[in-house]
Amino acid sequence: MAYDTLGKGPLNYQLCRYGTSKILFRGPKKKLATPYIAVLGGTETFGKYLPHPYPDLLQLELGLQVANFGCQNAGVDAFLHDHGLLTLCNRAKVTVLQVPGAHNMSNRFYSVHPRRNDRFLRGSNLLKELYGEIDLTEFNFTRHLLTALHDTSAERFAKIVQELRTAWVARMKLLIAKLDCEVVLLWLADHRISEGAQNGINGSDPLFVDRDMVRAIAPFVADVVEVAVSRQQKEDGHRGLVYADMDEPATRDMLGNIAHQNASRAVHDAIDRLR
Repeated sequence: MAYDTLGKGPLNYQLCRYGTSKILFRGPKKKLATPYIAVLGGTETFGKYLPHPYPDLLQLELGLQVANFGCQNAGVDAFLHDHGLLTLCNRAKVTVLQVPGAHNMSNRFYSVHPRRNDRFLRGSNLLKELYGEIDLTEFNFTRHLLTALHDTSAERFAKIVQELRTAWVARMKLLIAKLDCEVVLLWLADHRISEGAQNGINGSDPLFVDRDMVRAIAPFVADVVEVAVSRQQKEDGHRGLVYADMDEPATRDMLGNIAHQNASRAVHDAIDRLR
């Protein structure tokens, strides 16, 4: 990996595109000779601040090419409408799908950018009617918007969360239906599936996703792999992160290299069961 020369610099992710997809993925770019494994996911799959995220480790363990199609801050929408990316996934032997949060996707209340799913574009008339006292032009990011909605009215916010959960299940089923290969669903978080969504808006990724939501899509995938790291593992794993000094606050939410090592082993085992 290449590093900046100014002090403790960031990683060079060698951003690249595959096929006709407009998403910038982490490089170096691979030629993807079959057979290969495709991995769809968000910031953790992309491997921000990590020299070797779990798709890299998985490639070493399997002895097969593993295409890292991780997209920073991706929700379901980033993949669902990307025909070029779905084509590449359908050529893969197996597609690993990291469970995304439910907040970064378009729904009946608001729309997000089709690729940069954390970017809030506009609120619907439904949202304006529900929260008439809020000036929606003040928001650029979904998390900032949702925090403001929650702080204004927790009672009304419950309607937003219910919409997000319903839309997430429907959208995930649609995405999986478009994948003409074996799909392994990966839960990669600092809490277990059974503990999902317990902290509401203050929770960690995958935000708002609970056990019932995972159960609703589990019948449509070949396997569900759960990787939950402890607080101590997360702290210890941060020693392997590489970042510029100014980025230190942003690294606190990252799971660290121990989580990625565990994810690689768990996904490897799941793929072996499918062979």
